[in-house]
Amino acid sequence: MSKQVERHDISDELYVYKQDNSERWYARIKVAGKWHSKATKQKEKEKAIGMAYRIQIEYQFMADRNQLVSSKRFRDVAEKAINTMADIIKKDKDKDKDKDKDKNHKFTTYIQVLRKYHIPFFDRTFITSINNEKLRDFDEWREKLLGRKPAKSTLLNHNAALQLVFKEAVDCKWMLAAQVPSLSTKGVESQRRAHFSPEEYDKAFDAVYQLEQNSRKEKTRQIRELLMDYMEFAVNTGIRPGTEMESLTWGDIHIDTNEHNIIFYITVTKGKTVKHTGVREVVCRDEIFSSVQELRERFPNRKPSDKLFRLVDGSETNELGKAFDKAIKAAGLKSSPHGVRTLYSLRHTYITWQLISGNVSMEVLAKQCGTSIAMIEQHYSHVTPKMYSKELSGVDLGKAKSKVKTKRTSGVKQNEARLTELFKEWQVSYKQRGCI
Repeated sequence: MSKQVERHDISDELYVYKQDNSERWYARIKVAGKWHSKATKQKEKEKAIGMAYRIQIEYQFMADRNQLVSSKRFRDVAEKAINTMADIIKKDKDKDKDKDKDKNHKFTTYIQVLRKYHIPFFDRTFITSINNEKLRDFDEWREKLLGRKPAKSTLLNHNAALQLVFKEAVDCKWMLAAQVPSLSTKGVESQRRAHFSPEEYDKAFDAVYQLEQNSRKEKTRQIRELLMDYMEFAVNTGIRPGTEMESLTWGDIHIDTNEHNIIFYITVTKGKTVKHTGVREVVCRDEIFSSVQELRERFPNRKPSDKLFRLVDGSETNELGKAFDKAIKAAGLKSSPHGVRTLYSLRHTYITWQLISGNVSMEVLAKQCGTSIAMIEQHYSHVTPKMYSKELSGVDLGKAKSKVKTKRTSGVKQNEARLTELFKEWQVSYKQRGCI
């Protein structure tokens, strides 16, 4: 904390002083019963005294017109704005208002943004000192922190959060509405999400399979074997790779059977949006059967609380993303017209395929994937016309079902009697151990 090292009194209501962290003088003025400090930006004492008189006249003029505000540090104002938002979220949660979930989700995002970006940068800066120049400095700092130019949607969220801080300052009379600077929204336009076509996915799957077959170390082979199951789950459920997928346990998988037919459901309990949207049930495509069957055989002593995606010895791995990158680079699939592909592209692939099929509405798909209709429309608008190809072209080519590659294609071709018997075994297992 800075310390006052020199002081020169001008009158009972005005003096100039120096601090140990600056060579320049500050003015301290008493107006309307309150003391205010302001930098004179002068190194010479006589010039600083002259500037102090000017500041005193300016402050008195503002006080006479009720325009004088006692500015606060940014961190203090931001924390007050955060507390205001947190109180609203808590009240709405206590009342269990579904209609306010979107607003509360936004407030939660704004709180995270303020804590991660604005407070660390502006910190002890006076709220009234934040001008366009200071905002440009913030833009450069944020870009370095992100490692890229922020998307327009990111800027809109950041600006909305910052505007709430300025509103708090104006409401508390810590700044004037005229002092609020304008915020730029010139971000990078949202990009289409990189995905795989069915043929590209088959090629990527084959590339991982080849890596698994050529593995030198047993642990490496197990990682690549697990990756194939991980891929099948991601592309057939739309569950987010990362926390959502890696938090799944055997107890999260449920089945509903009708003779030789079976439907898999997965309960997603952790991840990006669960805190705001709640736990969700995901319906799996039937192509997931072979991976479930193989995982069951790999872990005969499984328990409901056991993680689904783990190695044979029960340990977890963070190497799946690296293994996937290596495979798709070898297959020439890393780059696409819409950006580089990662494991997360499998979720985009699921959404894109579902939209193209035309069998699922955006509303249902949004609930399945734990996102909003607006987000799907924003990032997958290029797919929408294909959903209505029959209506737009007047030609019905039929809805051919996209078949994705599975590791055990023979598994899905078993006769109906065998499948019925197998599913009964799974139901018995579910009752006995609490998981399939």
